[in-house]
Amino acid sequence: MSIKKQYLKSKPVCKVTLSLPKEAANGADSVALVGEFNSWNEKATPMKKLKDGTFKATIDLPCGQEYQFRYLIDGNKWENDWSADKYIANGISMEENSVMEL
Repeated sequence: MSIKKQYLKSKPVCKVTLSLPKEAANGADSVALVGEFNSWNEKATPMKKLKDGTFKATIDLPCGQEYQFRYLIDGNKWENDWSADKYIANGISMEENSVMEL
């Protein structure tokens, strides 16, 4: 898994590319990037499946904030990003959410 951050000089926005490798996707047909930035909408940010089985998505987010997020695999399995900046209890279950700081 990886989170690549590209800070834009022209505006206070960070272009974030998130990747879920084939091994973590475990043969998934679909993966959605779900988090605070899209109101936890499971359909808002589908990830693109690459030929090697990796799923990838790029989003633009305002700088100076942190965002909780998770990956939703095949609509029923939640996965955190192993390279997240930190983790926070999600308040709903015993699980944690990944957090990226921009």
